[in-house]
Amino acid sequence: MRILLSNDDGYFSQGLAVLAQALEELGTVTVVAPDAEKSGASNSLTLDRPLMVRQAPNGFHYVNGTPTDCVHMAVTGLLEQAPDIVVSGINHGANMGDDTIYSGTVAAATEGYLLGIPSIAVSLVTLSGAGRHFDTAARCVLELVQRIRARPLPHASLLNVNVPDRPKADIKGFRITRLGRRHKAEPVIKTANPRGETVYWVGAAGPAADAGEGTDFDAVAQGYVSVTPLQVDLTHYQQISTLGQWLEG
Repeated sequence: MRILLSNDDGYFSQGLAVLAQALEELGTVTVVAPDAEKSGASNSLTLDRPLMVRQAPNGFHYVNGTPTDCVHMAVTGLLEQAPDIVVSGINHGANMGDDTIYSGTVAAATEGYLLGIPSIAVSLVTLSGAGRHFDTAARCVLELVQRIRARPLPHASLLNVNVPDRPKADIKGFRITRLGRRHKAEPVIKTANPRGETVYWVGAAGPAADAGEGTDFDAVAQGYVSVTPLQVDLTHYQQISTLGQWLEG
């Protein structure tokens, strides 16, 4: 099995190393990841400058671009054969609800999906920011990839996986979920740099607004691994008829 790994935390991140080690037992693992943290990069491609690929001493490849750049370059130019699966992560922090719109982790997996390859984005839902149990997330992804290898999904799939930050023995299982929703983000933080110039920091994400039964937020809070199937079609089908009537009127 040929496995392509990427992330948005950078090629040096702990989660990526743990994931690569866990998936090596399934086949050939190739890592192509950003050269620096690219959290919040979403699905951006770098089109205003050339990109370079270098190799770290541990064999990981790193690119001076976005997570989407990394997967796109790997699949369309770097690899001699297309991977059987793309896995992005393990992200240090949750990617649930509205987070998926901004997430570079999800974006890397989305690029694999758009190129016709089954893809998984995986995140460790840390509460304290410490991120202790990357091994748990890695073992959960290993189980999912094994399932896909044994029983391939009927179509190219895009799965968003969020794993509670707890020992593997304390994980209750997997749940298929839908995305929850967050409240709007906190206001930007206004401050001054050492030169006295006004600068702004983007505010923190808002708390969960829709975290009821069936959501990714609820599953993780209950100790389950949340597995959410994603799609790229942003069309609001329910509004097509109403909008048509509005235009005609």
